[in-house]
Amino acid sequence: MLSTLYARLALVLLVLFFGLGIGFLLITRFVSTTYQQEVSQKMNRDLAAHIVAEHRLIGNDGVNRPALQEVFHYMMVVNPAIEVYLLDPEGLILADAAPPGKVKRPDVSLAPVRALLNPTARLPILGDDPRNPEGRKVFSVAPVEDAGRLRGYVYVILSGETQENTAELLRGSYILQLGAWAIVACLLFALLAGLLLFGLLTRRLRHMTSAVAAFEASKLAAPLAFLPHPAGRDEIDRLVTIVHAMSARIIDQLRKLAQTDTMRRELVANVSHDLRTPLSAMQGYLETLLIKGDSLTVEEQRRYLETAKRHCDRLEVLVGHMFELAKLDSRETLPQCEPHSLGELMQDVAQKYELYARERGVRIETELQHDAPFVNADIAMIERVFENLIENALRYTQEGGVVRLALGTDRRRVQVAVSDTGSGISPERLPYIFDRFYHSEDTPPEKSRSAGLGLAIVKRILELHGSAISVVSKPAAGTTFSFDLPLTR
Repeated sequence: MLSTLYARLALVLLVLFFGLGIGFLLITRFVSTTYQQEVSQKMNRDLAAHIVAEHRLIGNDGVNRPALQEVFHYMMVVNPAIEVYLLDPEGLILADAAPPGKVKRPDVSLAPVRALLNPTARLPILGDDPRNPEGRKVFSVAPVEDAGRLRGYVYVILSGETQENTAELLRGSYILQLGAWAIVACLLFALLAGLLLFGLLTRRLRHMTSAVAAFEASKLAAPLAFLPHPAGRDEIDRLVTIVHAMSARIIDQLRKLAQTDTMRRELVANVSHDLRTPLSAMQGYLETLLIKGDSLTVEEQRRYLETAKRHCDRLEVLVGHMFELAKLDSRETLPQCEPHSLGELMQDVAQKYELYARERGVRIETELQHDAPFVNADIAMIERVFENLIENALRYTQEGGVVRLALGTDRRRVQVAVSDTGSGISPERLPYIFDRFYHSEDTPPEKSRSAGLGLAIVKRILELHGSAISVVSKPAAGTTFSFDLPLTR
């Protein structure tokens, strides 16, 4: 029953308005009773004084019983709710018009009497009710004097037993009944309006809950169907916007995880294939030597051993690249940046490959500025970048071609370009060349000795330096790899 937010809010609102209704009725009772007492006491404040002025109630012989009985009879005829008492100077009740056994007090307190006799007293003032030991009611009082001497007081209770409780007061007053019903009607209207407003306010939450439940039922595959209001600025609209953004991020992360898992499977398959090929070749040639060693000539044995060694070298390169890439991927490997001349480093790496390039009939050219720029980077890592890019360029450049290394600077960074005049890369293969263990299907077999990790290592090293590598290539025209590094400040 109370499992929804709307039901709980409705219950809280119902309890609140019930409490407000009781509070209003109590306040109305207090105000109406106090106001009636004030009005009654103001209008009848001089009633006791008129009685004293018109009748001689105490004489030299004591209480004037006939005059007192006449007063009692007159008051009962005029207003039965009025009760008249004659007190002595100490507040002791000397006479009354009550039936036998009705009077419960032998005397009344004189403190309220003296307060009411003060002309500046603030009304209403309640005095003791002789008929109720715990009751207090509004009254009128006047001193009874004889020859300038105080002989007692005329004490008049202005509201008798017929008006003792609120229920009787309400039953006897049309205005009070109308006011009470008006208060109840207003509270009911406010309660219904509050329930309607709560329903409107929680409707968006209900819709969002349904959308989130549908999102969960779809295995977090479909985005939330409940879109945020474009002009909404309250807390619910902001919550909807945040939840919607979170759902889109969750879907994106799950999609990336799925892609990563697919890449992981492909990586394992590629690693297994690249490791199995040289191992199988080495195993085949070595087994041949073991089985037919005695029947093979020295030249054949040497050729088999050289072939096995080539496959062993290829395996060594592959394992070395795998360990190198694993170290770069770990968070423990960070660049040890220091200022150094990038132009000098590029010249050194180019000279290291000069002999190998000459053997292949390829020229290596460098374009440098007169003042070699200094960059802030890890020397060993950037050297590795140059080595991989030059090896890749030499591998795909035909005899008579050129591999060119160029540097350019702006105010903050150095631009590096490594280009070749080789076979180029087809547009459909270009987005995948930095993937690990990637081999283009149109790569000639004699040029497929690479493990497919060189460009992945280059990309990762530059990422650690806060840089990125880009590539532009045209089939049969050549390829250019570009990146930049920050200048030393």
